[in-house]
Amino acid sequence: MPEPAPGTAVITGAAEGIGRAIAEEAAARGMRLVLADIDAARLEATVAALRSAGAEAEGLRTDVSKAAEVDALADFAFARFGGVRLLVANAGVACAKPVWETTPGDWEWVVGVNLYGVTNALRAFLPRMLAAGEPGHVSATASMAGLLSLPGMAAYNASKHAVVTVMEGLHHDLTVRGAKIGASVLCPGWVRTRIALSERNRTAGEVTRPEALDPVAQKMVGAVHQAVSQGIEPRDAAKALFSAIEDGRFYVLTHANSKSGVKSRLEDILADRVPTLVRL
Repeated sequence: MPEPAPGTAVITGAAEGIGRAIAEEAAARGMRLVLADIDAARLEATVAALRSAGAEAEGLRTDVSKAAEVDALADFAFARFGGVRLLVANAGVACAKPVWETTPGDWEWVVGVNLYGVTNALRAFLPRMLAAGEPGHVSATASMAGLLSLPGMAAYNASKHAVVTVMEGLHHDLTVRGAKIGASVLCPGWVRTRIALSERNRTAGEVTRPEALDPVAQKMVGAVHQAVSQGIEPRDAAKALFSAIEDGRFYVLTHANSKSGVKSRLEDILADRVPTLVRL
């Protein structure tokens, strides 16, 4: 679909990182902004910075894992600006553990934010966007972990694979109905954000203690932190998303070497091979 015309963009996980960069990119295109995040203080600071730069921006603290709070976000956005042209379900968290050490609480947290945060947004916003009959676009942030399976990140991998297939299904659902709303899924590689520190938003008793993990898991956690610190800037991921929307591309990959990993995985499946290990 064409580039989103000036209108309203709603972005979750927008206080920092990729979400903030998407908000800045949308503002540069003249869009009004409704931003959501669980971190109220950082969200307030981001909204203030965007307003200082000339953007028309609002913020609402939202726990995207809770359907009622996402419903409230939709009510707020439509009441404030009358319609939504672009929805980006971006909020995400990570938990680096092997599957046998991943607790029920870990699964609930990761799936709640990464998957339900997307499905809650689609359910809350899409009926009203479709009813308006106007062109629009819906995107969700998955990850290369939604196309590949990284070691030591069972819950994260599962949640991001689920986001990819939800968005593929959404694309088909919109297409067979002839809807004016497009869809895409952002699958970034390593990006310089605080995703590796996302457990900061959990209660103290739920936070993973690195020293409690086995030596291999500890090494994996260190590798993830290093990879993130050497990743691309969030603005590059945001620019990749808007470029894909303009070009009508569904899968939004941010790294040139990403496709080789996807190809290797598909070849493993088609050749009946064991999975190729993804090196961090």
